[in-house]
Amino acid sequence: MADRSIHVLGLRCRKPLFLFFGFVALLFAFSWFYFFGFAAAGRTIVGRSVLPSSRSFPSWKVPVVRRWSWPAIKTGSTRGAIRKSAAEAQHRYWLTLDLLSSRFGDRRGPCIAVRVMDSREADVVFVPFFSSLSYNRHSKVTPPMKESTNKMLQNKLVQFLVSQEEWKRSGGRDHVVMAHHPNSMLDARMKLWPCVFILSDFGRYPPTIANVEKDIIAHLQAYVVRTFENDSSGFDDRRTLLYFQGAIYRKDELYYLLREEKDVHFSFGSIQANGIKDSTRGMRSSKFCLNIAGDTPSSNRLFDAIASHCVPVIISDDIELPYEDILDYSKFCVFVRTSDALKKNFLLKLIRGISKEEWTRMWERLKEVEGYFEFGYPSQKNDAVQMIWQAVARKVPEIKLKLHRHKRFSRFDVDR
Repeated sequence: MADRSIHVLGLRCRKPLFLFFGFVALLFAFSWFYFFGFAAAGRTIVGRSVLPSSRSFPSWKVPVVRRWSWPAIKTGSTRGAIRKSAAEAQHRYWLTLDLLSSRFGDRRGPCIAVRVMDSREADVVFVPFFSSLSYNRHSKVTPPMKESTNKMLQNKLVQFLVSQEEWKRSGGRDHVVMAHHPNSMLDARMKLWPCVFILSDFGRYPPTIANVEKDIIAHLQAYVVRTFENDSSGFDDRRTLLYFQGAIYRKDELYYLLREEKDVHFSFGSIQANGIKDSTRGMRSSKFCLNIAGDTPSSNRLFDAIASHCVPVIISDDIELPYEDILDYSKFCVFVRTSDALKKNFLLKLIRGISKEEWTRMWERLKEVEGYFEFGYPSQKNDAVQMIWQAVARKVPEIKLKLHRHKRFSRFDVDR
């Protein structure tokens, strides 16, 4: 445990979007070439990361372990790939960008996560593998290949990590791995399970591989709709009682229960054409917004409702929520069991029973918490990036306990 804190300020840039895409291009190219051996030339740099003290936490240390190769990079093709995947993948770069900028002497604002150059000084090891991007772009098998590039990259990731001294010291218990898409780490997760996974939910993960005691649930995607700035639309201004627009399959029972209600909007929609604008307009003019489990227990619709200050009505029996150890979602969300929601008139009776005063309290709370789910660079106090690092910090004592127990009989682990 470190006694010192590391003082870092923020990066000043007149063109933050250009800087962001420049960083993203370099990060993806570096991680690709570094982890998977696609380049051999160039000098070697060893980077580590850290979590230093803030007002709420003692000095936590968190390293990034990697030996960067510096190959010749075709930035045009790399930037093009990132732009095509930006809507789904941008958010995965915020943590890495935050760590890289933590060493900048002119960084602006608070800095929770800071890189250290010696992994022995660190509390956790951050693994910058962009698993969802790999899955979305490389999961198909292209003949004459017999396995996908995504699977090959996961295998190379495992081979690299387990060969490192940092892994051998801890058995991977202090490694932090991000995996947003539920299928993004299908192969590697079975071998990297001692790590701390940062996930959007535990859907499709066996409980022995990922669970709330070991891992972190985080909001890993930027808002699809825009944040409702200067929102003065009170209870009486929002004419629609309950709003849902999206894929209706798997939700048809609820659809047939609600479709005839005059103050309920329940319809099919997508992000195509004007889908996002329609959803933004609909959520901002509604008192309550339905959040229903889809392919997995969670949905990004919850966070779009928060950004729209539309009180979320969560129907998902197995949902895990980001930072619930410090956030009381019952103060700004309504929870309904799936079995109850399918009872005739139960849902509407529950919602209509919420008074104007109670709704207004939840609406005010939504405006207070929306910043916790917003990503930015450089990170700001209690934004999504810092909330994730704080969640990592809260796992450190348990990680230390596991490591200390692991070392009890280490002196006997010799070749016989």
